[in-house]
Amino acid sequence: KGDSEWDGSTEGIKDILDSAAKKPRLFIIDFNGDVMASDVRDLRRLVSSVLAVGRKGDEVVLRLESPGGSVPHYGLAASELMRIRRSGMRLTVCVDRVAASGGYMMACTSDHIVAAPFAIVGSIGVVAEFPNFHRLLQKLCVDYEQETAGEYKRTLTQFGDNSDPEARKKFEEQLADVHRYFKKFVKENRPAIDIDKVATGEFWFGEEALQRHLIDEIMTSDDYVISRIRTHSVWRIFVRRKKKLGGILDSLPFGRSARLLRGALRHLPFSRLRA
Repeated sequence: KGDSEWDGSTEGIKDILDSAAKKPRLFIIDFNGDVMASDVRDLRRLVSSVLAVGRKGDEVVLRLESPGGSVPHYGLAASELMRIRRSGMRLTVCVDRVAASGGYMMACTSDHIVAAPFAIVGSIGVVAEFPNFHRLLQKLCVDYEQETAGEYKRTLTQFGDNSDPEARKKFEEQLADVHRYFKKFVKENRPAIDIDKVATGEFWFGEEALQRHLIDEIMTSDDYVISRIRTHSVWRIFVRRKKKLGGILDSLPFGRSARLLRGALRHLPFSRLRA
């Protein structure tokens, strides 16, 4: 907002904010989630910056898009949003396309959830998936050996023989435990939800999600922000990084293909527990 420049310091942004009109401020933050919730690195910095300058009566709008992913990573992202709630500032999450599974774990921490009519919401469930190469290794006459200390240090693996019923039972118990924690977290943050009816792994669109109390209002993020312009001073907060050599290479004709390949290799799901 305005022509002021921020030098990246907390003091710099505080000076800019104090020069604005003396009315509540609305801070807009974007989160685009992948399987590993990579944006959580920036989210931590942005939340800390807002908390450093925010005051009672201000509001944070998170424009969220995520199909979910790794449980610990999305658990951290949800915990970062809880910091805003504890500060006393209002937190609103806007979902234009999708906030499913781990994405909904983040959304449910807010005071108010706004979703577009055809946004996908819900998918309160847990999945674990990985390939098993045991039979292939047998055909190649390759032995896979693994030594562990602790009865359940390893249950199902991608290279070993997964025929042990006790190991499979333990793995399923661990999966059920994560689902139970997920349900408990959602219920604590959205008490109006009938958690047993919505924690089936299903997802719903806007109107159905509203009926199930998964969201509070049907509206696009643009319309929500516009509705607040008269009462709030609106600020978009984001992290800007200097381009490194890799970023320069990404701008070349072959850069996009190389970037996609790097991302695919980095997140190759040999073993994955996802919400």
